[in-house]
Amino acid sequence: MNRRDALARVALLMGGAVIGADYFLTGCGPAASEKEKPQGRAQAPAKPKELLDAKQQAYLDEVGDTILPATKTPGAKAAQVGSFMAVMVRDCYKPEDQQTFLKGLDQLETASQKLNGKGFLDSTPAQRTALLTSLDAEQKAYAKTKTPEQPNHYFRMIKELTLLGFFTSEPGATQALRYLPVSGKYDGDVPYKKGDRAWATT
Repeated sequence: MNRRDALARVALLMGGAVIGADYFLTGCGPAASEKEKPQGRAQAPAKPKELLDAKQQAYLDEVGDTILPATKTPGAKAAQVGSFMAVMVRDCYKPEDQQTFLKGLDQLETASQKLNGKGFLDSTPAQRTALLTSLDAEQKAYAKTKTPEQPNHYFRMIKELTLLGFFTSEPGATQALRYLPVSGKYDGDVPYKKGDRAWATT
């Protein structure tokens, strides 16, 4: 699945444009450390500064796995969506969206404490699902009245990146979807049976 097709599918699932889509389609921007690199004698590229540490990435794996749990096919955790989000937030989000995303992790944890009386990681699968369902309803209501000047909702970002990361990953593309490494001739009349998986390749 190419990047444009993946974004189109996520936008369809989310019912609106994907946050940061313009950057995703153009290959994203250089990391902050590269932007700030002084001019002059050539130097080895500096390692991009991470916005999300390993603990936060593992946390997002768990959040993502609640959004897309393993069934007969792998879940979001198997696709390591946490590390995917870390790269996309660092390289493809505007600074204001980066800050919204980072603050959103604390907000999600606060919401978990309020609803379940415990942190997200300490909650049961049912409690995690109830929490994320409420946050999804919250972001949908927010989107209906949001003005261009208002910040994006952090949970919408998390959900979009979970879907995008999973369906463009190896387990997502080859096990949740149908995949042909080298597609053949175009056939506009392919038999479809109810329950058939969508194609990752066209």
